[in-house]
Amino acid sequence: MQDTLLNEAKKDYHRPMHTAEHILNQTMVRMFGCSRSVNAHIERKKSKCDYYLSHAPTAEQVAEITRRVNEVIALRLPVYEELMPREKAASLVDLTKLSDEAGDTLRIIRVGDYDACACIGQHVENTSEIGTFEIISHDFESGRWRVRFKLKQESV
Repeated sequence: MQDTLLNEAKKDYHRPMHTAEHILNQTMVRMFGCSRSVNAHIERKKSKCDYYLSHAPTAEQVAEITRRVNEVIALRLPVYEELMPREKAASLVDLTKLSDEAGDTLRIIRVGDYDACACIGQHVENTSEIGTFEIISHDFESGRWRVRFKLKQESV
């Protein structure tokens, strides 16, 4: 069986926004102990992610999510890929959403030491390329918290 994940074309997401999604996901995991987003729609102008939570985050928690994501972005972390056997990847990242057809060699994207995730999308090379993360709206319904966000590029 061919390693489908390696041979498949990389998803054509907006690189800064997609990398910000990785940072947001890890921030949510660390703050709330939830899984990474269960649904995401990543676009250049604005994006959204859904998380299963027991309750809606407070205004203070939403502000803290924003602060933490921007703190990680400001660290100017390298973003890079590692190819590794599925078995090794399983000890580092959650592979429950990954199908068996993904193959035996997986592409793991690392955002410095902050995040690691199996992914076929495109990413920036350094978090300094992302800009400023801003949550523009959010809502909570039946255990699903949907957060909408955008990036503001720094003017030079």
